[in-house]
Amino acid sequence: MSIIIPANSAAAGLGYQVTNSLRFNGATNSDECLIKTFGSGGDRKKWTYSVWFKMSGRGQGNNNALLIAGVSGQSEGNIKIAPDKIDWSEYNVSTGGNTGRLTTSQELRDYSAWYHLVCVWDTANSTAGDRMIMYLNGSRITSYGTNTNPPINTDSQINNNNIVHNIGRQSWNNSGEFNGYMSEICFIDGQALAPTSFGEFDGDSGIWKPKDDLTDLTFGDTGFYLEFKQSGTGTNSSGMGADTSGEDNHWAVNNLTAVSQTTDTCTNNFATMNPLDNFYQAAAFSDGNLTITTTNTAQSYNTSSIMVSSGKWYVECKVVSGGSEPEIGVANKMVGETNGNNAQLSYNANGYAYRANGQVWYNGSSVGGTWASYANGDIIGIAINLDTLQSGLNKLYFSKNGAFQNGADPTDFSSVTGVVGIVQPANTLIGAYAFGANENFNDNNKVFSWNFGNAPYSISSGNTDANDHGNFEYAVPSGFLALCTANLSEVGS
Repeated sequence: MSIIIPANSAAAGLGYQVTNSLRFNGATNSDECLIKTFGSGGDRKKWTYSVWFKMSGRGQGNNNALLIAGVSGQSEGNIKIAPDKIDWSEYNVSTGGNTGRLTTSQELRDYSAWYHLVCVWDTANSTAGDRMIMYLNGSRITSYGTNTNPPINTDSQINNNNIVHNIGRQSWNNSGEFNGYMSEICFIDGQALAPTSFGEFDGDSGIWKPKDDLTDLTFGDTGFYLEFKQSGTGTNSSGMGADTSGEDNHWAVNNLTAVSQTTDTCTNNFATMNPLDNFYQAAAFSDGNLTITTTNTAQSYNTSSIMVSSGKWYVECKVVSGGSEPEIGVANKMVGETNGNNAQLSYNANGYAYRANGQVWYNGSSVGGTWASYANGDIIGIAINLDTLQSGLNKLYFSKNGAFQNGADPTDFSSVTGVVGIVQPANTLIGAYAFGANENFNDNNKVFSWNFGNAPYSISSGNTDANDHGNFEYAVPSGFLALCTANLSEVGS
């Protein structure tokens, strides 16, 4: 069994697989976005917008911009999460009010889940309540805190020619930057489509999942389909903003790099660090919740969004900067834990920490053995084997820059050399292990970048697991897998 905190909405293992997404780092005011101005306008009375997204938290200024159109001092169209509710509005600068606006009552606070949003603008519709329609995960949203229907035949700013459009940021200033991941972005010019044009419910699981081969759709003159399969930065078919609909409506890339392209998608949801488990540490999260910066007031550790209780899993953690005594390893989260002393991984009753000074600790004491010290710039590998027992304990291995420590061989499950024996998950406080890290001194900030197979930094070599998932700096031990839902589905954990 594996526990995903707080939930898993990805459709891994359910047929068609989306290969790529873009990661937007709106948590750090990075000004990352895609930009497009259409030379000729499309249908401003009828269009459909579809996007899959996974938020990493609230975006810059508490706004997660999905699609924004407009310039300073003029009318604008906005589709965003602000701060936790979907907010879609068409603002008229001449009247100083919204000609149409939908703000959901439902709040989106699951930062481990992929969502699918479809927005339909159809002001030629004689039914006022059908002129702006939103669907979330295949179902029409009917509960709104704000529900303002636009007048019949109102023109939208979205799909207006000579008006700048942005994905991932407000178009009139560097604000509202999206914090998280987006994939499978579609815009249909001149049609009001149902969500079933883009997705479907799986017959076995009931999970809403993306539909195969959207290129069969008729996109229209200003339509586009962004799959993020390219890693270039140009405004062409080889750029990250390449339009694969056949309409060649390519988007310009602003401050996004090859590292922004990931395989964490709506069909294969990778683990990240969990920003909802941050009460005591109050660490800063960035890079799609893969980089954490510890505070100088707390010693408690941060944990991964996916916890595991069976299977063999491999992750890497890069020690980036700051601090003097980091700890990297696995643990439960203890009930009643505080932000004071003895709240680190190494003091956890079910915590195992590889310290930078070359020691591995468990429950307040060193476990002994021969371990190399490590420093900023080093990459620590963690291989956890929850399927094999040694004297009633499961097995944990650590590596430094690809070299497993203490003479361990994680591919030899019969060997006792170099293994850290860990309490079986069923005998721990919450029945599963999370990956985690902390700075052992509370007067130093430490930066950790985690790689569960979707690294937030450049990989020089590139290694996948046996199922061809993930992208790691060092070879994945035989039998161990990247921590993503495609592997969870196969392992049956």
